[in-house]
Amino acid sequence: ANQNEAYEKLQCSSGLTERMNVHLIYISAINILLSFTALLGNALILVALHKESSLHSPSKLLLRCLASTDICIGLIAEPLGIIRWISMVKKDWNLCRYSLPVYFIAGYTLSSVSLLTLTAISVDRLLALVLGLRYRQVVTLKRTYVLVVSFWVVSTTASTLYLENDVITYWYGKLMILSCLFTSIICYTKIFLVLRHHQIKERGHGQPERRSQTISLNMARYKKAVSTALWLQFTLVVCCLSYVMLVTRITQTELS
Repeated sequence: ANQNEAYEKLQCSSGLTERMNVHLIYISAINILLSFTALLGNALILVALHKESSLHSPSKLLLRCLASTDICIGLIAEPLGIIRWISMVKKDWNLCRYSLPVYFIAGYTLSSVSLLTLTAISVDRLLALVLGLRYRQVVTLKRTYVLVVSFWVVSTTASTLYLENDVITYWYGKLMILSCLFTSIICYTKIFLVLRHHQIKERGHGQPERRSQTISLNMARYKKAVSTALWLQFTLVVCCLSYVMLVTRITQTELS
């Protein structure tokens, strides 16, 4: 508790923010734009998912969870960050110290849920490819709801522990990011190998024309869904790895 209090005082002090006012104003303006973009873009995604009928219900639930989480980032986390930075510009240190832990917990929780959901999407895409007809029996809507709720519970608990012991929260972030990255790499590598094997097999054995066209159409749709999920995963992981490197550097500096 004493370390957190000292950290908050350091973050909200004139010594840290001296000659940074212009930068903080620029950061606030950029985040206002990103907040509106996140709200509008993900709201359109939710509308599109509502109209989409070909997706399996658990897959649609994971995508809705991801879009809803990103809406919360634009609606909650980004405005809290803007409040914090403006309070630093205005030198309102009380508001800065109150907004800092709330901003940290909200951002940490939502980012954790986003990354876990993206990892679950990669596992879902792998199961859809490997299980075949058994996929709908194994991946059910009820199990997916339980998984999504567990993401929120674990992420909220780990983030809230920042108020008691920030070391636990930071280590959770590091391990969670690395485990999600490792899981996603395995899933997408396996997907690539299975698709490559399927293409080789399809070339070696002639298929009836109608069946071949149906398989090619399904595979093209599947590849498009996997490609979209992979780009989302890559973008978020790059941001998370940058955070891990920054926290590691700060920790090494404090220890030295």
